[in-house]
Amino acid sequence: MDVRLDHLVCWVADQRRSLHFYEQVLGLPGVRTEEFRDGKAAFPSVRISAETILDLIAYDALKGVDEHTGVKGSSGHPINHFCLSVGREDFDALQVRLKQHGVEISGTATNIFGARGIAPEAIYFPDPDGNVLEVRYYD
Repeated sequence: MDVRLDHLVCWVADQRRSLHFYEQVLGLPGVRTEEFRDGKAAFPSVRISAETILDLIAYDALKGVDEHTGVKGSSGHPINHFCLSVGREDFDALQVRLKQHGVEISGTATNIFGARGIAPEAIYFPDPDGNVLEVRYYD
């Protein structure tokens, strides 16, 4: 079976602020951003990879998401963190952008296991809503 991650839902208080963070600070391209800004899409997304997006869903949509999934009480549950892997050059450039935007790196790790084996280095930091991101690179 060939399984791939399609999307993640990230709960946010201010979708526009979060979209700015993920596009401008992390450098991820927006998906359906014009439709969202024009009121034609309920939420914006950002592209993590060719096959995976991150949906930025507002907390006030909790009831609708519960109804959509059919699992009552499933909406709004936080996850501990999610991890993005990038190339070494992008990893270094991201740290510069985080500093420029006043985003504090809250933790670091070395020689840490992940989907592609051992990553030599990783950083952790919060998005504007306190969702924790890990970014790492592999050799």
